[in-house]
Amino acid sequence: MVTPFKNETEIDEEALRRLVNLVIDEGVTGVVPVGTTGEFVYMSEEERKRALEVVVDEVDSRVPVIAGTGSSSTMKAIELSTHAKDVGADAALVVTPYYLLPADKGVYQHFYEVAKAVDLPIVLYNIPQCTGGFLSREVVEDLAQIHNIVGLKDSSGHLPYTLELLNFVGDKINIVCGHDEVVLPALAAGAKGAILASANVIPDIWVKLYKTVQKEDIESARRLQMSAQKLARIFCRYGGALPVKAALKMTGIDAGKVRRPLVSGGVLTWEVREEIQMELEKLGKVKPKQIQVKTELPSPLEDSFQDLGVTAKDIAQSNILVGEASVGEGRERSHVFLLAGPKQGVVGYVWARALANPEPGHEALTAILEPNLSAKPITLIVPAIKIESLRQASIVYGPVQSAVGKAVSDAVEENVIPKEIVEEYAVVVKAAIDPEAVNRQALYKNTYDAVKLALKNAIRMRSD
Repeated sequence: MVTPFKNETEIDEEALRRLVNLVIDEGVTGVVPVGTTGEFVYMSEEERKRALEVVVDEVDSRVPVIAGTGSSSTMKAIELSTHAKDVGADAALVVTPYYLLPADKGVYQHFYEVAKAVDLPIVLYNIPQCTGGFLSREVVEDLAQIHNIVGLKDSSGHLPYTLELLNFVGDKINIVCGHDEVVLPALAAGAKGAILASANVIPDIWVKLYKTVQKEDIESARRLQMSAQKLARIFCRYGGALPVKAALKMTGIDAGKVRRPLVSGGVLTWEVREEIQMELEKLGKVKPKQIQVKTELPSPLEDSFQDLGVTAKDIAQSNILVGEASVGEGRERSHVFLLAGPKQGVVGYVWARALANPEPGHEALTAILEPNLSAKPITLIVPAIKIESLRQASIVYGPVQSAVGKAVSDAVEENVIPKEIVEEYAVVVKAAIDPEAVNRQALYKNTYDAVKLALKNAIRMRSD
């Protein structure tokens, strides 16, 4: 769980209580306050204790509470774990000592002393990206012999390590996945559950995935993992608390800001924020942004290029191919208008002028197959609907650009475009994309199919 803060010195207890009820209502089978995503390293011991007390009180025995009680200091870890037992926590999550890194003997002794001092189930916590090293399997084997060490949360995301633990100690302690990007493979391999930052935002998806794995419905579980994969990747890459709190705010839950130095040292870019917004829209967690733009498209086809300086008369009198196609439904529908002709003629002139003199909101870009490899015939993409936001730009200057380049290249390979004109012709594609589109894969496929179909239509019209 994240820890909502009012400011640098105060926890937002009411927001924390609301979050407890939210995730329990969504079906989680346990909560973990004051862990990594809870920003425990930026909290005083008094704050950590108070946050746990609030959570235990609000949970009111509905689900187990695993308290984050880790510390680099063995004495402090014992103190925090003792407090956790005293206030009614069901277990303690104790992270590997960090900063001044002990040798394996010191790591073993740390956990041994905590377990012996506090009669509370202990969950070991491996998160090498934060502690500077893996909790070695040999140490875990030894610790698994201690009666109240009952599990290990592995947040490394390193599946060979997870499998090694399952192989050597999976019959003695419970291995739990702590890395959102590998939940399905970990569960399928034998992990007993998951403790996840993204479960603050999408707990229902993970609960459903867990249940489908228990039913051995791996295909349904795979679809659930893939539906959450991009959001999980963003949360893991950008440090948990920062993107999770941003996502919660988008869904209408104010969990406050993260604490310094995250505020200044780990600010999410606008591009990443837009990606989070779109993923939440895809998952039905937030309503699509209402974007007001002019979407009326010209008709008939010959009038579609007047804004580029090409009239119906130019098309009729010149050796120009025109085509149009629309593929898909809803927000991911792709509607393209296509103009093709000799570089030395009207199309070549329009191609060069559109690239050299961009109109705000309709900036043209070349179709590419990969960086520094342009499609042939040379192809220019012009947004038909004015781009008003970074969100729209990331959709058009991403999947649409890739799809157009691939479609033109494949059309040459399939002889839709005669190979003899590849070097002599230029292509201009006007792409009309819904500004509320969110599914990049669907948009890529629809645009690819629309460009191929428009090319076929253009060549057929010329033949007729």
